[in-house]
Amino acid sequence: MRLKLLALWVLWAVPAHAADPALLDQLDALYAKRGDAESVKALETGLSDALKATPDDFDLAWRKARILQWQADGATEKKLKMVLGKQTWEAGDKAAKLQPARVEGYYFAACGIGSYSQAVGIMKALGDGLEGKFNERLDTALKIDPTYEYGGPWLVKGRYFYELPWPKRDLGKSVEYYQKAIAKFPQSLRAHYYLAETLLKDGKAKEASAAIEKVKQGSTAYNPAEGQRVQQWAKKVDADIQEELK
Repeated sequence: MRLKLLALWVLWAVPAHAADPALLDQLDALYAKRGDAESVKALETGLSDALKATPDDFDLAWRKARILQWQADGATEKKLKMVLGKQTWEAGDKAAKLQPARVEGYYFAACGIGSYSQAVGIMKALGDGLEGKFNERLDTALKIDPTYEYGGPWLVKGRYFYELPWPKRDLGKSVEYYQKAIAKFPQSLRAHYYLAETLLKDGKAKEASAAIEKVKQGSTAYNPAEGQRVQQWAKKVDADIQEELK
């Protein structure tokens, strides 16, 4: 009888219809190749099919938020960025509800709100009360694991202080958060890129030049798609810095 009860408890404790670990590995392999449009399409199809079978699976929910944020992050058209940002936010919130002790949901939800706010305009986002929603999720992610995604929560918080309009903007705090990420993950090209932009805005073109040089000369091996994207972005910032140094 005791063995039967134990077996029933195990079945109850393990989620029914959890995503297959082999499938998750395949999705992660496709995500690693997200610089390729065909890989992204295959990833989206795989996630969609898997979520139809297991709609409340945490590991699928946050992976959906992750690819949506990648797309929102790279979107240049405002309406598309707004839509993708909102979808990221919703997918992240769903993941956070499924596993409230894990960092992924809060982090991607905050990223989604950030992308959405950039698309609609920071002043409108502030007026709509999104700042509190953003910080609620991001501060939770910072408490759980600030090192997630190469210090992603630190970088997003630093970017928050950079994006805010005067007089709420605080470039000094922005730099402090980037430096935390760089100390832990010196290979992160995004951290050096954000640092360069902040230093340039703060009137420190020489320091910004040193930071952007680390992006230009840095290896993308740690995360090829991410590194290559950031190096492309760095070209404009580098040009702005060189113009300021003239």
